[in-house]
Amino acid sequence: MPRIQIDLPDTLPFSCEIQLYLSHMNYGGHLDNALLLTVVSEARVRYLKSMDYTELSVEGLGIIVADAALQYKSEAFHGETMVVSMGAADFSKYGCDLQWRMTDLASGREVARGKTGIVFFDYTARRISPVPDGFRRRFPSDQT
Repeated sequence: MPRIQIDLPDTLPFSCEIQLYLSHMNYGGHLDNALLLTVVSEARVRYLKSMDYTELSVEGLGIIVADAALQYKSEAFHGETMVVSMGAADFSKYGCDLQWRMTDLASGREVARGKTGIVFFDYTARRISPVPDGFRRRFPSDQT
């Protein structure tokens, strides 16, 4: 079976530092595969906050994670600080991909990379909605 390969741009416009806690580790002593996504989720919240949004308020709509793909590159350990870089790309009518890369701050070692597909959601009407124009305009290089 072919392995997932995720191509990312050399740089992504946003980054934040997140320290790994003991609760992120598994019995093997390294970052648990499921908990890696909790670190990415925290980075997503911070990315949106950097644009004055929340997951429930992006130009009047919320977001929902529709899918995720990730590729592990190396182990990560308790106490290490991860730099999670993120950007939006591949817009469709209802959403886009949030591309991300996680590296160890001290060594620069890449730990994982991936993309999380989001769709915009009107929580009042309980249905997906088109990408808000104000959000899409923030990413002129990815206009579709």
